Amino acid sequence: MELKFRIRTLQLRETFSIAYGSYHSRDVLSVELAHAGHSGYGECVEIDYYGIRLQDFVNSLHAIQASLENRSIVHPSGFYTFLLSQNLHPFLRSALDCAYWDLFGKLEHQSFARINGIINHQLPQSTFTISIAPPEKQLTAMKNSAWQKFKVKCNGYHPEQIELLLNSGYEIALDANASFTAQDCISLQHHPAAGQLLYVEQPMETGHYQILKKNCGIIWMADEDLQNEASLPALRPYYNAINIKLMKCGGLTPALDLIRKARALDFKIMLGCMTESSAGISAACTLAGLVDFADLDGANLIANDYAQGSFVENGHIHLSEMPGLGISLR
Repeated sequence: MELKFRIRTLQLRETFSIAYGSYHSRDVLSVELAHAGHSGYGECVEIDYYGIRLQDFVNSLHAIQASLENRSIVHPSGFYTFLLSQNLHPFLRSALDCAYWDLFGKLEHQSFARINGIINHQLPQSTFTISIAPPEKQLTAMKNSAWQKFKVKCNGYHPEQIELLLNSGYEIALDANASFTAQDCISLQHHPAAGQLLYVEQPMETGHYQILKKNCGIIWMADEDLQNEASLPALRPYYNAINIKLMKCGGLTPALDLIRKARALDFKIMLGCMTESSAGISAACTLAGLVDFADLDGANLIANDYAQGSFVENGHIHLSEMPGLGISLR
């Protein structure tokens, strides 16, 4: 098995503004695993507010390259055991795990869904992200979009923004990116129309969720508060839903396990993403048949997508029917 990797810069179609800052581009580390004439692809993103540096990942790949390339082709669960033994960052582990699933499926001439018995008859519709901006500009962006569901970024709790959004007629979720206070959450919980929101994601800084009331009519969704499956019991009394991002949990292999365990605890589940190419989005799309919500617009936000596979068009998820994760490079 051969390992190749490179850092790429994804240019954004528009400035992407969230509570953590504004961005015009994203750097990603693309990973390729090749064997017997087939290649599998994965990627991870450099996120400054998570302290991610892709050069650190490149150094890690150089360190494990020889031992990785000398491994035999086995089931992805066995490959993941090897990845865990290398003490890799979850973002990098995700890129390698996804690339291996893509390669393994191509070698077996089977899709990820078929290998894992996933039924994709009914897929959730994805939201489209609306960046931080004055509320009127956010409403204009929604009006000019062909998407039907929107995730609106917030930088603090602003009652006038909430009123405009609730009265807009659109299906809207809020993503606070940890910018709400406890009093903000209490105010929202007492708002008579707040139950119209699809969900409210990561309202406060991590570890400060005990003020949330999961039976108030709002679907509170954990993002940064969800570190791994061990977080689930503590979150259960306060959060109704969790946002699973492949890079955060370490890849498709742990995501499958996390979904099973979250379902057993009655959580609703969303598949989330970062600003990724179609390599990352295709990997996440393979799990769409297992979840309630999707926020998989990442590749739609970039101007120079270097990969292709599954895609999201106006909110509708179109799954590739090709083997593996169905990823190829343009």
